[in-house]
Amino acid sequence: MPAVKISIIGAGSAAFSLRLVGDLCRTKNLEGSLISLMDIDGNRLNAIYNLATKYVNELGGNVKFEKTTNLEESIKDSDFVINTALVGGHKWMEENRKAGEKHGYYRGIDTQEFNMVSDYNTFTNYYQLKFFLDVAKLIEKIAPNAWLLQTANPVFEGTTLIARETGIKVAGFCHGHHGVFQVIEALGIDPKDVDWQVAGFNHAIWLNRFMYKDENAYPLLEKWIEENSSSWKPTDPFDDQLSPAAIDMYRFYGMLPVGDTVRNGSWKYHYNLETKKKWFGEPWGGADSELGWAWYNERLKIITSIIADIASDPNLKILSRETYEKLFEKYNLPKEMLSEASNIIDPEKMSGEQHIPFINAIVNDEKQRLVLNIMNRGEIIKEIPENVVVEVPVTVDKSGIHPEKIDPPLSKRVVKFYLYPRMVRMEMALEAFLTGDRKILEEVLVRDPRTKSFEQVEAVIDEIFSLSFNEEMKKHYNQ
Repeated sequence: MPAVKISIIGAGSAAFSLRLVGDLCRTKNLEGSLISLMDIDGNRLNAIYNLATKYVNELGGNVKFEKTTNLEESIKDSDFVINTALVGGHKWMEENRKAGEKHGYYRGIDTQEFNMVSDYNTFTNYYQLKFFLDVAKLIEKIAPNAWLLQTANPVFEGTTLIARETGIKVAGFCHGHHGVFQVIEALGIDPKDVDWQVAGFNHAIWLNRFMYKDENAYPLLEKWIEENSSSWKPTDPFDDQLSPAAIDMYRFYGMLPVGDTVRNGSWKYHYNLETKKKWFGEPWGGADSELGWAWYNERLKIITSIIADIASDPNLKILSRETYEKLFEKYNLPKEMLSEASNIIDPEKMSGEQHIPFINAIVNDEKQRLVLNIMNRGEIIKEIPENVVVEVPVTVDKSGIHPEKIDPPLSKRVVKFYLYPRMVRMEMALEAFLTGDRKILEEVLVRDPRTKSFEQVEAVIDEIFSLSFNEEMKKHYNQ
């Protein structure tokens, strides 16, 4: 059983790092492996190091840890590098958004048609794309045989950029395809009898194959829509897989949007808060409205506090439901959310993240079916260029990643009316980043329906560039 070194960049994202640690402990064939926790925030790094060590001890796992604030030290000798870092954190992101809204761009200039997810910034995310490329080039230099598991957003732009500009082994990771299982659960059918397939881009995937007991399962969805859609209500801002927006997109495109794709529709669903509430439900209007995103950030703060409490208090056990009952009461969280802690409490249950199963498949040849973001080599999706990253089901084993044949193909409307425009936005974002041409940023906004004049375009870009932390970005685009 070979031990490997796994570098987690941005490990201070404690909930995510903890899920990976738990999965590694539950994977016996990877016993003895080393996890290098890397983050520039020393306090958060220490907290996750203490928590991870505590978690392993409780699980009885055989995993080693190191912690460092030095990127090169973490990557050196790594077999796998997981990049989950958000440069500047949500603070920078929200400052950029605020500047955009000041000039008439509701939810910020990065809120674009077919790319509405609030932490998927591409045009103000110069630092994120630069960091992605820096990490990839460092891997190429000091750990050329390592896999890069690109997890931080924007995955579509980031993975495409890395695959084009370097020669390293890279795949993009997301769990948006889990939306398929929400549909299966809502329909009350056994997942063991379902044959499904999704395809598209990250946050832009569609349920192209949906079979139940060798029969087309879409009629079951139609029946659910007829009988249940009128009474649908979201349980939280992220509960949108069977929302009016999802059903409306399905009606137009001929296939069901899956996961974050539902959030990434046209302007029809996103003009303002009232519009968002109509399509994504009361009271939040979806995860990407001002109300939904505030809910998310508040929950994020509470989760961070809970994790800090567990890390610092020796009397609080990670594998104890009593711990979460006590802390949920302390932070006034609904008891229903306790089910979300089950993946941590259950010593046998995997988290649902794909990273450790991927690593196990590569290292130990234990085949896994995963949904990954990979280059479209061999025209996995026929109508998309080969140098663009697509998100598709694959089989992973010791010899690498083997994409499935996409059957049936995506509908013409999905390809021409959804994927093509989304691909153009990706190309514009990468061209702007690589060339430093401000005119591309201007052109993106000229095409935005929120824009009323070119003076508005110039003003919002100048405002964003004037933010103190954007000095380097300003120089890059005003060469």
